[in-house]
Amino acid sequence: MTKSPLLSVQELVVSFGKKGKATEVLHTISFDVHENEILGIVGESGSGKSVTSLSIMGLLPKKTAHTSGRILFENKDLLKTDEKEFRAIRGKEIAMIFQEPMSALNPSLKCGKQVSEILKLHLKLNSSEAKKETISLFEKVKLPRPNEIYNSYPHQISGGQMQRVMIAMAIACKPKLLIADEPTTALDVTVQKEIMSLLKSIQQETKMAMLFISHDLNLVSEIADRVMVMYKGDVVENATTFEIFKTPKAEYTKALLEARPALDVRLATLPTIASIADKSFVAKEIKPTERAKKHKQIYTQTPILEISNLKKYYYSSMGIFSKSESVKAVDDISFSVFEGETLGLVGESGCGKSTLGKTILQLEKATSGSIKYKGRELTKLTKTEIRNLRKEIQIIFQDPYSSLNPRLPIGEALMEPMEVHQLGKSRKDRKEKALLLLKRVGLDDSYFNRYPHELSGGQRQRVGIARTIAVEPKLVICDESVSALDISVQAQVLNVLNELKNDFGFTYIFISHDLAVVKYMSDQLLVMNKGKIEELGDADEIYANPQTEYTKKLVGAIPKGI
Repeated sequence: MTKSPLLSVQELVVSFGKKGKATEVLHTISFDVHENEILGIVGESGSGKSVTSLSIMGLLPKKTAHTSGRILFENKDLLKTDEKEFRAIRGKEIAMIFQEPMSALNPSLKCGKQVSEILKLHLKLNSSEAKKETISLFEKVKLPRPNEIYNSYPHQISGGQMQRVMIAMAIACKPKLLIADEPTTALDVTVQKEIMSLLKSIQQETKMAMLFISHDLNLVSEIADRVMVMYKGDVVENATTFEIFKTPKAEYTKALLEARPALDVRLATLPTIASIADKSFVAKEIKPTERAKKHKQIYTQTPILEISNLKKYYYSSMGIFSKSESVKAVDDISFSVFEGETLGLVGESGCGKSTLGKTILQLEKATSGSIKYKGRELTKLTKTEIRNLRKEIQIIFQDPYSSLNPRLPIGEALMEPMEVHQLGKSRKDRKEKALLLLKRVGLDDSYFNRYPHELSGGQRQRVGIARTIAVEPKLVICDESVSALDISVQAQVLNVLNELKNDFGFTYIFISHDLAVVKYMSDQLLVMNKGKIEELGDADEIYANPQTEYTKKLVGAIPKGI
């Protein structure tokens, strides 16, 4: 007789809003999780992944969320469990690792105290026992200097270390079910690999069941026994990991698998959910001979940007006669960028990528060295000259929401930089151009009067791109501009960036910690490590034959799928 599942979700329906007018976000979904099994849940934003996990944890808002169906945990219906009883289960029997550790951890409490409190509450340990067990847990999740981190506040440690504190907290009471909701989304590819290995080893050691939630199918394949694919509140496929990868049944699953940039070939355009659904996608591979011909045209010109011996140091203290050196963020870097090329800039957090981008833009002042744009020394320009040059050198930020004014409709946000740089004869001209720009990035006229909060992450990023190109720049720095996007939305945005580059002759510096995306986008690749250039050369060649141990580690950490 087959053992009954540890968790059985049966015909779960979740809606939000006032009764009678509530919007249904989960549509009668069912699935099981057995002991010692890892079920991967995959889907894009809005698919219902996180709502499913919050339903299991009993963390949906009581006033606005309405649920029906059954969530059986060890044959006990959690939907009929009162809050007092649920508190005894939550954290002890079922634990959760949240997507964003900075917002999940209490900023006013030391890391050790936050884990110790759970041990005291559920396992009734005294302070000294709880501290000893917490430090043991910190060692188990491979945190460096566990005693020091015990006494550190969350803001004093790195993102990867915060995520390890969250994992220590989640496994503290040896739960029977662990829910990991996008636990590696904001992490570097190498830290991501370490966290994945850690979760897998803990699961194998404890035999607990796990729900691993992600929008990245390749990542899920590295840890899950089975995969459930969700789309707009429905389960579209549920099978073994091997079956999902080798013989996917649903069109949506196929699209998710194809939308990620391939590592072995270069496609002119990435497939998207829409282009696969309407059968309009045609795979066109860019041959090495085509790339060589293009590069011959690019690299025989004079560089548009020349960086020589550039340094950007931060100092912890500065006096009249001395200064205490703190961080060498950019440490004696030299390279050139040619008109019409995309230079990929890759490396882990803290390697100096973003600081380099900001220094080129003169948002940060160089400590020493030279930055020449079209032969002009940027470090010697006045503030007025730099302001005038902003038209030619632009940036697309990582978070489009924070870079857009929440009080300005999208149309006004697009016309504002045109007005500043005196582009267009009248407001009417600028409006016409703004509408054309929206169309160019795949948004219709209705977006002109919408506000940023009314748009999805992918739509806001398209607006950010439109705003950047509104002033007709020559050099565009893309700083982690697709890292927060779902894979299919990411594919759409990357396609838009490449189309604009081909049509307007843009030159890109494309900054990311995602080597797969950077390789797809780039002609040349610059690998940074601790403020220095680790490797510089053709993107395909560096991926195929990395020369340094650091680059080999980055390439080896890319989730490859089955």
